[in-house]
Amino acid sequence: MFGLLGTFLALFALAQTPPASCVAGQITPPVTEGPFYKAGSPQRTSLLEPGMAGTKLTITGQVFTRGCRPVAGAWLDFWQADAQGKYDNAGYRLRGHQVTDGTARYTLLTVMPGEYPGRTPHIHVKVRAPNGPVLTTQLYFPGARQNQGDMLFRQELLLQIRDTATGKAGTFNFVLDSE
Repeated sequence: MFGLLGTFLALFALAQTPPASCVAGQITPPVTEGPFYKAGSPQRTSLLEPGMAGTKLTITGQVFTRGCRPVAGAWLDFWQADAQGKYDNAGYRLRGHQVTDGTARYTLLTVMPGEYPGRTPHIHVKVRAPNGPVLTTQLYFPGARQNQGDMLFRQELLLQIRDTATGKAGTFNFVLDSE
């Protein structure tokens, strides 16, 4: 369903569009972890599984310090609901962690999360620079009708989203409160 060629084309298109820049001192705000976090997720950059329903989403970005220095080796742990708004609390479906590369970049392949009662669609993430504190936050989607009614929604946590030939592509840079 999400063939290798489609994944390659999506990543190629993203490589042509650099993520938004870092603004010194503007750290990424924390948002609650919520009740669905599960430690011990597998290391992987793709949360996609064969036959998984939903619109494919590729998220890319970088991790920076508050002084806008790239953080190579930063740990990111993602978890989210599926396209129907359900979390897997028994296993690790739509859960995974990764480490930024030498230029502080990350790439996540997943699906657009669905809404569930009381919440706008979002993706949870924990981010940590090597030997630094953990930032727990959530990423949101522009234009989601539930954004303004969700008491956890933060405008500054909106992904920059665009349509691609294989689904959607988003960018988000994390800025950690560290030097």
